[in-house]
Amino acid sequence: MQLQLKNPIVFFDLETTGVNIATDRIVEISILKVHINGTEESRTYKVNPEMPIPPQASAIHGITDEDVRDAPTFKAIARELARFMEGCDIGGYNSIKFDIPLLAEEFMRAEVDFDMTKRKLVDVQNIFHKMERRTLEAAYKFYCDKDLKDAHSAEADTKATYEVLKAQLERYPDLKNDVAFLAEFSNFSRNVDFAGRIVYNDKDEEVFNFGKYKGVKVEEVLEKDPGYYGWIMNGDFPLYTKKVITNIKLRKFNNQ
Repeated sequence: MQLQLKNPIVFFDLETTGVNIATDRIVEISILKVHINGTEESRTYKVNPEMPIPPQASAIHGITDEDVRDAPTFKAIARELARFMEGCDIGGYNSIKFDIPLLAEEFMRAEVDFDMTKRKLVDVQNIFHKMERRTLEAAYKFYCDKDLKDAHSAEADTKATYEVLKAQLERYPDLKNDVAFLAEFSNFSRNVDFAGRIVYNDKDEEVFNFGKYKGVKVEEVLEKDPGYYGWIMNGDFPLYTKKVITNIKLRKFNNQ
C-alpha cells in the first residue's frame, strides 16, 4: 500500500543519552523521507552529544562515547536536517511524547528555527495502542509478520515504523489513508507545548498540566503569581515549554 500524501512525510527515530527531554541529547538520528509519489530516501547520522553517554543508555542502543567521538555535533548538521525535513509532515513511533519534543529542543539549542507546530504529526505507536496495545517489535511481528532485527537501531526502528503504518492502513478499514486524519487519530492529547506541560482545556484555553496550578489557566497564574514564571524560566524545563509560556505572557502584556 502507498500512503496518500498531500505533503512529503518523514519518519524518524532517535537514539539518545537518556529520556529527559530538557537535558538529554541525540546520539543517532535516522530519517526516512517518503515523497508524494511514493519514492523514498533515507539518511542516518551518528551525533556527538557533547556529553558522556551513560552505560545504561549504551546498553539499549549499543552506541558508546567512542562511536561518536569524531561524529558531528547536532548543531553542525541542524541546518542540513531542517532542509531535508522542510515542508514535510512527520511520523514516528512514540514520537509525540518523546522524539519530537527532544528534536525540537536540539533545534532550539542549535538556534535553527524549525517550526513543527504547523505539520501533521502521525504517531504510529498511538495508533497501535488504540488498536492492539503492544511494543514496536510486537507491532512489526503482528502487522508485518517479520522479526525486528537490530531493534533499538535508529535505522531499523525507522523503517519498521513506516512498514507498520502501511500495514495498519491495510488491516483497519476505519483508518483513512490521509495524514491529517492519522495525525488527529494518533494524538491522545491536546498539548500546547511538545512536552505536554501546557495543554488546552475544553474551552481551548492554555492551562498548566503539572504542579500546584494544574488545570489553572496560564494567564491567570502569571497574573496572580508572577514569581512562578521566573521559577519556570530558571528551572529544568524544556526550552520550547519556556518559549510557549513566554509567548502567553507577552500576548497578555500586548493586549493590555
